[in-house]
Amino acid sequence: MSLGTAEDDSASEIHIPAEIDWHMLDKSKFFFLGAALFSGVSTALYPIIVLKTRQQVCSSQISCFQMSFSIMRYEGFRGFYKGFGTSLTGTIPARALYMGALEITKSNVGSAIAGLGFSETTATAIGNAAAGVSSAMAAQLVWTPVDVVSQRLMVCGCKNMLPSVDCGNYRNGFDAFRKILCTDGLRGLYRGFGISILTYAPSNAVWWTSYSMVHRLIWGAFGCHMGKKDDNKLASGHGFRPDSKAMVAVQGLSAVVASGVSAIITMPFDTIKTRLQVLDAEENGRRKPLTAMQTVRHLMKEGGFSACYRGLGPRWASMSMSATTMITTYEFLKRMSTKRQENLSV
Repeated sequence: MSLGTAEDDSASEIHIPAEIDWHMLDKSKFFFLGAALFSGVSTALYPIIVLKTRQQVCSSQISCFQMSFSIMRYEGFRGFYKGFGTSLTGTIPARALYMGALEITKSNVGSAIAGLGFSETTATAIGNAAAGVSSAMAAQLVWTPVDVVSQRLMVCGCKNMLPSVDCGNYRNGFDAFRKILCTDGLRGLYRGFGISILTYAPSNAVWWTSYSMVHRLIWGAFGCHMGKKDDNKLASGHGFRPDSKAMVAVQGLSAVVASGVSAIITMPFDTIKTRLQVLDAEENGRRKPLTAMQTVRHLMKEGGFSACYRGLGPRWASMSMSATTMITTYEFLKRMSTKRQENLSV
């Protein structure tokens, strides 16, 4: 998922604020503010993640409305926040790894590609794709165990809605962590790590590339209608400067489109990943982790290829809202983190 924007030097009439690179950031402020801001975003979007997860592990198609009604009826509002404490605990270190790898890779790869003589548009697209892959891989070192535990808690005790799911009786995140570790060892906590990389690395790469392309297309097509005249720039050909509302609108629309493209392409991987991390097979009376091939076969029996797209609506909505919020929040965060440096340079 994308968290930043790129400068559009190709727009001849629009003067967009320049990209803030890694070396320009106050790192302590960047990570501290980032942890606080993105924890708030995670809190707001968590119920949608619960809906998506339950739809993915369900053996039949259940609509979001039916699932939401069942949660409220049998579990109350707290049901939408099962496993939230565990998820929030892992969010802070995972985000730190994500943001660090994201900014370092984007700056270095983009500069290196531009230095080879490629256009700014090509360099930005390649840098964004590489940043998406590296940040996803770094974050999964922390996020996969958190995902395993939190998703188990999301579906724990839901026999009324998910009769085929048996994830054990966990009291809390720590109890789930301990039981998984005792039963399956460290491999149990990293169940689905490979498929997680196959899900999130392409997803991030597609998101970044789609976002940068859509962002540039919108500014190129409609930029002159969304800015204010800048008399100081008219002589140089950059006659319009977009206001803050226009920038947020373009960022949000670009994020929604990029999220849709990414969700559609990687949804089957996400469904397989969730099932690998949550469901077990039973062999001779003993629980045993499912393999990727077993998971695919079960999905094909339940509903064919369309079963891989259960939960697409909540996932697209979650990705879109998360990306829209984060792209604007992250840009704000980066500018807040460079305020002291800007003041010192004046």
